[in-house]
Amino acid sequence: MPSYLSPGIYMEEVDRGTKPIEAVGTAVAAFIGYTDKAVDMKDGKPVSLVGKPTLVTNWTQYQQKFGGFVKGAYTPDAVFGYFANGGSICYIVSIKTLGQAEPGAGKIAAAEAPALADKKKPALTFKAKQAGPGGNGISVEVKTVSPALPAEAGADAKPAAPTSFNVVIKVDGQNAETFNDLSLGKGDNNVQTVLETKSRLVTVEVVGKGDLIPADGVYSLAGGEIQQKAITLADYQGSVAERRGLGGLEPIEDVTMICAPDLMAAYEAGEIDMKGVQSVQQAIIDYCELVRYCFALLDCPPGLMPQEMKEWRMAVNYDTTRAALYYPWIEVADNVTGKTRLMPPSGHMAGVYARTDNTRGVHKAPANELVRACIGLGVNVTKGEHDLLNPIGVNVIRSFPGRGIRVWGARTLSSDASWRYINVRRLFNMVEESIERGTQWVVFEPNDPFLWSRVSRDVSSFLRMVWRSGALFGATPENAFYVKCDAETNPPEARDLGQLVVEIGIAPVKPAEFVIFRISQWQPS
Repeated sequence: MPSYLSPGIYMEEVDRGTKPIEAVGTAVAAFIGYTDKAVDMKDGKPVSLVGKPTLVTNWTQYQQKFGGFVKGAYTPDAVFGYFANGGSICYIVSIKTLGQAEPGAGKIAAAEAPALADKKKPALTFKAKQAGPGGNGISVEVKTVSPALPAEAGADAKPAAPTSFNVVIKVDGQNAETFNDLSLGKGDNNVQTVLETKSRLVTVEVVGKGDLIPADGVYSLAGGEIQQKAITLADYQGSVAERRGLGGLEPIEDVTMICAPDLMAAYEAGEIDMKGVQSVQQAIIDYCELVRYCFALLDCPPGLMPQEMKEWRMAVNYDTTRAALYYPWIEVADNVTGKTRLMPPSGHMAGVYARTDNTRGVHKAPANELVRACIGLGVNVTKGEHDLLNPIGVNVIRSFPGRGIRVWGARTLSSDASWRYINVRRLFNMVEESIERGTQWVVFEPNDPFLWSRVSRDVSSFLRMVWRSGALFGATPENAFYVKCDAETNPPEARDLGQLVVEIGIAPVKPAEFVIFRISQWQPS
């Protein structure tokens, strides 16, 4: 209590207003898988991003840090599908690079250029700046330049010896960089200095003795490799202390969805077996259960027919409210070969979740929605086959004539009927996390009826806004939710333990999964 020691007027600011609770975001995905590269530049030097969750907000930003599409990986296509379907923010956890090795790992592609005067002697060695097979598509074209002859020279005069040369760097045969009037002497045009500071692709090392001009020619870099290691469950789990893998996502409170499309790439490549697939998916489910406000989007194995899909689902026997399973694989444009390919659908589904959240709200089931950037399905599931899969929690993607390819399921993998639907689980995630974040001010406040009334008022105001958005069932707020925080929920023994207990009940809107019209003949009187 303030002290009043002398006569005067004292102004006091008393906090008696409401503490508005804001709804948290629900549409931030995390992708764990393989990428072309995983490098960022810091203070002009490459820094490895392997294993570290990295924020990207669009496809261009993804390409800058993780490269483009690459053979053997589904994550780039999944991220592209996520943005195409309405996603806007995601985190990338690259646990393996297939195009460019992380700094300090892998072999660097190189090519040697012979001396012009004696082609048996080496002059320069061109090297890719990034280790890995990505450097194998680079070639360097050298063109020597001779000084112009003086005007008085006769027609029979021989050209002067070359004193400089031009370098054209190509990627897959296409010109990428050009540097003119280079030399081996000291100065601003020194070939080592120019390529080291200005080229994004190549460096050079002088290997010949003396001032040797390189011979004209095109020199293709080769020998770039990545020292690959087998990916295990530990790579997915990562470490909280090192901020890697799933453990690296734990401090990031924004992440609400997790996809691991390259788990199936590892299975196809023979790196892991089906038990390994199950162990990684179970680890992702366990992580979502641990952090509470995250939801897993799981992929089915490749090449399964509907009956095989049912058998696999029953064999893995997942039972969780915080995961959904999608079938079949989807067909997309293959940006590596120019053809098409089948891929796991989880990334595209995460984009559908984001689009539905942004346009309708998290309470709307992410189903009966078009799948963008998708041109076909691995299996066209019939209604009879769908009847086998829907009751066991397999969300089927189907193609409808004239209506496109649509998500035709919205179920979790839970055996509990109260948590059967994805939108119900994600709505509760949003409500719980919003209230948790919005009531942090309550901690250490005096636990008395005045505090109880303030908490009840703030939580009720938030739930009233949720009800007005159409997320809760009921014609009035009283029918849609209740908040109880009084002497009954906070008896003396609870207060002695330092506990404040608030009881909340909400009635979520569930999807109209089965629409039934009953029609009969009517005989007018």
